[in-house]
Amino acid sequence: MSPQERRRGERFGALLRTARGDRSMVEVAAAAGVSAETLRKIETGRAPTPAFFTVAALAHALHLSLDDLAAACADHVEEGDRAASA
Repeated sequence: MSPQERRRGERFGALLRTARGDRSMVEVAAAAGVSAETLRKIETGRAPTPAFFTVAALAHALHLSLDDLAAACADHVEEGDRAASA
């Protein structure tokens, strides 16, 4: 896994944590139909590339738009990442 993928996963996890607010991890995981451990791994960046349907289920449970999630992660591409991919 590249450093860029790892950073993107960390940003995604932080977005989910923020969106979860004061709801418990168990509550959100159950609403999304995933295990609390899966959500924990995603939120902490230990699962930086979750499956699409996992992301979609979490977005639905947290009332987030997939477009907004994708844009939030893509908007944070760092200059070093752009230069490395050029």
